[in-house]
This record gives sequence, C-alpha cells and structure tokens, in this order.
Amino acid sequence: MRFGIVVFPGTWSDGDCHHAITEAMGQEADYLWHKDTDLSPYDCVVLPGGFSYGDYLRTGAIARFSPVMGAVEEFARSGGLVIGICNGFQILCEAGLLPGALIRNSHLQFRCQWTDLRVESTASPFSQACEKGQVLRIPISHGEGSYYTDPATLKELNDGGQVLFRYCDPSGVVDEGANPNGSVENIAGIVNREGNVLGMMPHPERCCEPLLGGTDGRFIFESVTGSRR
Repeated sequence: MRFGIVVFPGTWSDGDCHHAITEAMGQEADYLWHKDTDLSPYDCVVLPGGFSYGDYLRTGAIARFSPVMGAVEEFARSGGLVIGICNGFQILCEAGLLPGALIRNSHLQFRCQWTDLRVESTASPFSQACEKGQVLRIPISHGEGSYYTDPATLKELNDGGQVLFRYCDPSGVVDEGANPNGSVENIAGIVNREGNVLGMMPHPERCCEPLLGGTDGRFIFESVTGSRR
C-alpha cells in the first residue's frame, strides 16, 4: 500500500510518520510538498502533526488554503483514505472535511504525555484491526487539542458511529479524570459520514515500535493496510 505524507511549512511529524509507515509497517510512503496536487499514486494520504505556518491566525487555518488541500478534498470525495493526526486533524476541520474544531486545552497547558483511548467502533478502515472496547495506549502532544462541536453535530456523530476513539482510563472507563484536554465527551478521534477521513489528536506514529515504549499505534496502520488487501 502506498501512502502520501503531506509536508506544510512548519510540519515536523512527517519524518515520524514516514519511519512508522515504511520501517515499522513495511509499506511504501512518499513526502508530498504542500504545493503538490497529484495524489493519484496513493491509497492513503496522511496530514501529520506540527505547527503548519507557525499556527498563525489559528491552528490549521492557513494550511487549509495550501494547493494540496484542494487535491486532498477531491481525493476524499472519490473515496480515498485520509488520516489527519494532531495538526492534521485541525487542518481537516478547518477545511470542512470533518465537523467541529480543535480549541485550546481547557487547562491552557501544552500536554505531551501517554493517554489511553477506548475504541468505540470497529466498522471503519481505521479501526477494523481493533476490538470494540479495546484500550489503546497512544501519546498526545498538543496545546490546542480540545475537540468541540455543537450539540446537534455531536448527536449526529454519536448516532452515525463517527466517534472512533475516546480518552479513557487504563480499564476503559471514560470519565473527566481521563480527559487530558477538555474535549467534549472525551472525543479523541472521529471520521466523516462516509467513513474514509479520520482525524485524531493522539500520535499513532509515535508508538509503532517497542523501543518507543509501546506499539498500539500499529493497530491504526494495520487497520488501514488491511482495508485494501
């Protein structure tokens, strides 16, 4: 399977994603500059974490207008798989490919720590290698990762099975104490209505090898690669 990893000015997790996909997962991956517009060679496009355009104006607000995003929107509309991680999630929301927004963490602190995520649905190309209710240990690294949306949209997300991951404690209990940033209903990752666009704040690319302290990030990439076998 071939991945395209988008690099915006200010992106810094592109190297981590490339290493995880190629070295840890044994898949093909290319870097895509933010001015590239041909995504036809790829099965999955990744928008990695970082501080695109220095997070000026608002996280993801400027990157949303990069030439590559028009191609990403067309790619997604045609059914291509898209993963937005951290800043990538913010960009997808700004571009309207996912509902809601990522705002300042409720405690106003930047948090870089391990978190536990409960898998809410496996009916997705991004979670099909998991079991429903499974707890994944995946780190976060953000200052504006609190997911927010209005009550009507939140109901749609829940009713449509679009919430894939929620922050929880190690036993799988979703409560306020397990919420690292104030996200509404502990939401850590969602998909669009069609199910082919994923946005998640935690970084699966940072936990695909035992040397890094965990391998649960592999479940995300194994789900994606398995979806095309």
